[in-house]
Amino acid sequence: MLQVARLLMDTSVLEFYPTIFVLVTEVMDMLGDLVWERIKQKAEFTEDETRVCTLSENFGASDICFDAKETCNNWFCKVGSVRELLPRIYLELAILPCWRFLHDRPEECLQRVVMMTRGLADPLASSYCRLYMVHCARKLPACDTGYLITCINDIKVLLMRTISTTESPYAYLTDNKKLLVSLMEPTIEYLIKCILNDASQRQLGKILVELGIGKTQLELSGSSPCISIILHHLLKELPTEVVVSNSMEIFDVIRYTNDHSFDQCLNYRLLGFKLSESRSQMEIVNAVVDKVIQVVTEYDRLEDYLTVLDAYMDTILQNQMDDYLNSMLEGIVDRACKKKIVEDELASLQSIMVKLISYFRELGDLFSLNHFLEILDVMYGGSRNVVNMHILSMAMRNGYVCDQTIVKLLFEVSRSLHDGMDLANMKDDESQLPSRLIIRFIQLVDYGEEMEQHLNFLVECRGIFGNLSDLKETLVHSSNALVTKALKGGKNRLSFVKSCVAFSEVTVPSISAHIRQLNLYLETAEVALLGGLVSHADGLIASAMSCLQSLQLEDVGSQIHMEIDGILSSIRKLCSLLVVVPGCIPDQGATNILKGVLSIIHSLSWMTPRMKTRIHCSLVLLSAALSQNKLPYHLHHSEVLGNDMLFFGDTSYASELISFSEPILRYLVDAIDQEPLQTNRGSMALEACNCIASSFKINDDLLMVCYKLIDTAKSCLSVNDKFLQSTIKFLDKRLPPPSPIQVN
Repeated sequence: MLQVARLLMDTSVLEFYPTIFVLVTEVMDMLGDLVWERIKQKAEFTEDETRVCTLSENFGASDICFDAKETCNNWFCKVGSVRELLPRIYLELAILPCWRFLHDRPEECLQRVVMMTRGLADPLASSYCRLYMVHCARKLPACDTGYLITCINDIKVLLMRTISTTESPYAYLTDNKKLLVSLMEPTIEYLIKCILNDASQRQLGKILVELGIGKTQLELSGSSPCISIILHHLLKELPTEVVVSNSMEIFDVIRYTNDHSFDQCLNYRLLGFKLSESRSQMEIVNAVVDKVIQVVTEYDRLEDYLTVLDAYMDTILQNQMDDYLNSMLEGIVDRACKKKIVEDELASLQSIMVKLISYFRELGDLFSLNHFLEILDVMYGGSRNVVNMHILSMAMRNGYVCDQTIVKLLFEVSRSLHDGMDLANMKDDESQLPSRLIIRFIQLVDYGEEMEQHLNFLVECRGIFGNLSDLKETLVHSSNALVTKALKGGKNRLSFVKSCVAFSEVTVPSISAHIRQLNLYLETAEVALLGGLVSHADGLIASAMSCLQSLQLEDVGSQIHMEIDGILSSIRKLCSLLVVVPGCIPDQGATNILKGVLSIIHSLSWMTPRMKTRIHCSLVLLSAALSQNKLPYHLHHSEVLGNDMLFFGDTSYASELISFSEPILRYLVDAIDQEPLQTNRGSMALEACNCIASSFKINDDLLMVCYKLIDTAKSCLSVNDKFLQSTIKFLDKRLPPPSPIQVN
């Protein structure tokens, strides 16, 4: 054991010392446990292993027999004979709880060990030895904090000596002071935690005085009343109320602590966070903030300046200390313009900017803040992106963005955010958040009656954010919304409508997803018709049909059903739009577009029987709607005439619709017969039967088709199926009345 303890005498490799300490102290603890159990056994049993007593948890020295005491005393004598001081201390600490077998107040022996540690010259070995002392002392039944305070004060002396030493015997520490202090820091942190653990308010005041920080012993002079690293962990562990109530005194202690064991700006920072955690009196807040601002104004390094100001930002904003805020932001600009900001500085700057954004409610107030935009311009990388996203999120709070100055600023923020995005790895929701924020910003922009400027804004967005497919879709929606807005205004804005439609026509092909292209072409064709641009609408419908022909249904698990529903919805939308599209293309016939849709449907190999059935039903309903003398709905535009007016009384038009419908009925029946699932086949048959019965006057030929579909449904579904029963009743109502019987 002695050889193991001697390992802690070697501090030549500073970095390894904490690891060696852990390994050695584990062995020391094992020794202590073994010795304890051995002495306890001698106290409870005789040599022939006969139990004579059972020691309670709070046994006293009088309960221990002579042999056990003699054995215990021998152990301490053996330890006392060790010549080297450090191993002797560790060995005695390992068996420190065994003093309970000899004394009723074993904690009194601890003070002697505390004095022994003062003989350890090496600061690292000395501090870790005290750490082990605290670990072992906690095993004693009762122990006050006096020895802990002594240990902290002794470490303070060691640190002061180490930091200021340049000659032997500590000269070798000169190049490793920062490393040495960082390795000693865990011991200081643990000791202070033990000192302040469960301490009352009254005890805290006494402890602060004993540590040299209390009011009664504070002498503000050139000498340092405390060591900054000790002060830091003391502030860290002290209750917020204590720190705030003594904030001015603590500020003075920080200010007059001139050593370099710890970065002083972190102590000012910690004081600021403690201040922001409590609702203090304005007098205290003003006094502390004023003093801190005076100190940090002298900082030349931006990192130190930001580190401190970040902690006081919440306090300044909550108490509306505008003068201090302006002074802080001006100080940031002055220091940030001298050199490029590094990563550590960006983190603090990001925190400050986010706090500013969270505090203000109006974008105008934020952007008009002195130096805010200047600071934003010097930021870059991930921190700039975070700040930009917070600004855009703030813009979402108040609805539409109408102020053109704010629009320009947000546009630049969006451009910066877009340029900082990793477009190659936009897969999860978090990585897509910047894109969604930019899209939402564009949706909220409103130029009012200055619609030409709004369109120019959309054009500029397309040029800047052209890599975002979802955003281009938003641009088309916005452009089409401008058309409807212009038409509602009642003014003659045909040229503007043409510009918007042309913008959409150019933008849609750049969107990668064909199904989205299809929907956007149909939407744009609809607004083109509203504006009376029939030729544009025809071209857009042709483009939509080309997209439909290019569609490929990818098998992506459960998502395939969503794609099928989307395609069906789009085709039905196309059919509903064709009701109002004038079908008067020379030499091509009134049903040319309808025939084109039917041809495309038959050319798509991935079309399922269920899809074909529903699409054929839509075409049947479309031809039935077009055959009426008055269409079910019209466009509110005097120059766009519906087919009911273009072909009124034209028998060839009606014949063309009938000839178009006849083959569809055959295709419809064939598609139903191809459905492999029996239940689906029955439902499809009923759906087709309802469509035919509601679209045509029932004659003998159609009646045969309907009955065939009913028979198919009966063979696939239950006789009591509600859909089946309601379809039969509906078909009976649609049958022509029987002819009257002729009596000769």
